[in-house]
Amino acid sequence: MDDNCRPHHANLVEDFLLEERIVQMEWPACSPDMNPIEHVSDTLGRRVAGRQPPPQTLQELERALLEEWDRIPQLVINSLIDSMPQRGSTLLTVYGNHTPY
Repeated sequence: MDDNCRPHHANLVEDFLLEERIVQMEWPACSPDMNPIEHVSDTLGRRVAGRQPPPQTLQELERALLEEWDRIPQLVINSLIDSMPQRGSTLLTVYGNHTPY
């Protein structure tokens, strides 16, 4: 899979994939619905943004990110992983257009 980013379509990359007989899935451009890390990043960002007082320095931001990362329940991560088959089906149903996620 790739996200249709230009570097993923460089001749060097395409030659390598061909040589290694790696078959790629078609993947809609800019499809955060199919990338669970985007949802985890969103959750992390919301948690850090909601901190009072908000981080003021890079060190505080780093500490806040690490603390909030540790506080994201594993159940949230597992839930996102488990949702992938349904997300794939939905994306196929709407032909790669907007999904309700």
